[in-house]
Parts: sequence; structure tokens; C-alpha cells
Amino acid sequence: MEQLLKRELGSSTVKAVGMSGGGCISEGQSYSTDTGKVFVKINHKSQARHMFDGEKASLEAILSTDTIRVPRPVKVVDLEAGGAVFIMEHVDMKSLNRYSTQLGQQLADLHLHNKRQKEKRNKEEQTVGKGTGQSEVPVIDKFGFHVNTCCGYISQVNDWQDDWVSFYVQQRLQYQLGLLEQSYGDREARELWASLQLKIPQLFAGVEVDPALLHGDLWSGNAAEYADGPVIFDPASFYGHAEFELGITGMFGGFGKHFYNAYHEKIPKAPGFDKRHQLYQLFHYLNHWNHFGPGYRGSSLRIMKELSK
Repeated sequence: MEQLLKRELGSSTVKAVGMSGGGCISEGQSYSTDTGKVFVKINHKSQARHMFDGEKASLEAILSTDTIRVPRPVKVVDLEAGGAVFIMEHVDMKSLNRYSTQLGQQLADLHLHNKRQKEKRNKEEQTVGKGTGQSEVPVIDKFGFHVNTCCGYISQVNDWQDDWVSFYVQQRLQYQLGLLEQSYGDREARELWASLQLKIPQLFAGVEVDPALLHGDLWSGNAAEYADGPVIFDPASFYGHAEFELGITGMFGGFGKHFYNAYHEKIPKAPGFDKRHQLYQLFHYLNHWNHFGPGYRGSSLRIMKELSK
């Protein structure tokens, strides 16, 4: 690995530092180089390049908003024996403690960034002599992303759509349920989904959904803090409903009240939030069912039953 990094980074000295780490998908290791420290994720699966390309594009998109700290991506490199490595900036981080409020504020700023860019563009277009209001960060009017990403190791189809409900039903819930049908052929899930599909549009009655850039997988294990504030990582980004982000923030440990109070000061809950919150949690339970097995079946079916009433 040291030789690969020397070649790819143009460094004369590369040395592994600290403990190796990583999650259930990829391994990770920090290295010191003559141009600074980097963190390297390693995955030997055939889809590693696809996974890391999506993560790199996600980090680049979040970075471009200048709203919240993420590790700066460097490059993705294929391994000769199969798989790939993803080289990024090393950030000295520890568990989130002092900066929960700031995380809520900055996450809301991330979610509002595209809307603010759109308002700025519209204002500039109405001002004589200002031209078309071109900016470095493009305004996005649809739901999706310019590349497919992975939530865990499962690919997410991010084809652009004009309508959020269609995007979420087809490219998130239906996609996950299709994988479950292949693996388990679960009759109860199939029947509940047929019923739930008819109810979903009602959950969005009177709600205007603006495309917001999302982290996409922001559970407590993908957030931390460094010396000056919060940092988020391992994204699976796309442009979607800001409320989707909060589906997983309350699962698997979750974030405290300071985070939510700060977030909702900037983005208040819209009518019907609680039921849509369940609908967004459903995606993550289905995704975990596909990743880790039927231990997540009960939670998935419970939500489907409740929302189908």
C-alpha cells in the first residue's frame, strides 16, 4: 500500500500511523506523507470502484456548498488484485460532544443551500444588467444525482426526476423491495407494499418539496467533531427532500435534542412530518434487511402496516 500511495500521491515518504479502522463495508488506515496526512479506505470487492466514485462525488458536492466540514477527497485508485482504494484528507476527529448544536445548524444550511442558490439566481435574473446569475455551484431543479451512489454496499439509482414522490417510491422503496423479493419472496411485505403505495401521495398533500443536497446516510456513526466544529463523512448523496435526512438520524443511537432544536430553528417541521418521518425510516429498515437479514423485517412491516391504515 505504501508503494501505491507513493506513486499516486507523488510522495517520497509514506508511513502508516495510528490504528487501522473502518466499518462493516471497508477497511481504513491513516498514513503520513511528505505533503500531510491522508486516510485511505480499502475494499476488495468488485463493486469497490463504483462505491468509492459515488462517495467521492458526494464529498465533492457537499464540499462545494461550504456549509459543513467533510474530508476533502483526493482520488480513487483501482487495485491490481481487484477492488479499489479511496484516498482522502485525514481529519483528526473524536465522538460528537460539544458541537451537536452546530451540527444541526450546519446540516440545515446544507439542506437550504440549493434553495438559497435558486432564490439568488431568480433575484439576479430580475435585476437589469446582472445577466443570468451564473454561479460556481449550479442550481438543481430536479431530484437525483449526477452519479449513482451506494448506501452501504447496495447501489442507489439516482436518475433525475421532476417529482419527489415518484423518485422516492420508484428509486428508493420499490428498488429495495425488489431486492427483498428476489432474496426472500416475502408475501406479507408484497401485500403491504401494494396497499402502502396508494397512500403515499396523501402524505405529501400541501407540502412543497425543494430539492436539497443530502448526506444520505447520516446516522450517528457518520458524524463526529474536530477541533473547530462538526464533521460528517461516508455520504451517499443526492438531491431529495430535506426530511429524508432525518429518517436515519434518530435510528441506531441517534442525535440529541440540541441537534434537532438547532436544525428545526432553521427548517421548521411541516404539517404531516411525523408520518413522513416513518416513511423515510422505512427505507433504512428495508436497506438494513437487505444488508443484514430478517432481523429488520419486523420494523419494516410495522411501519408499512401503520402507514397503510
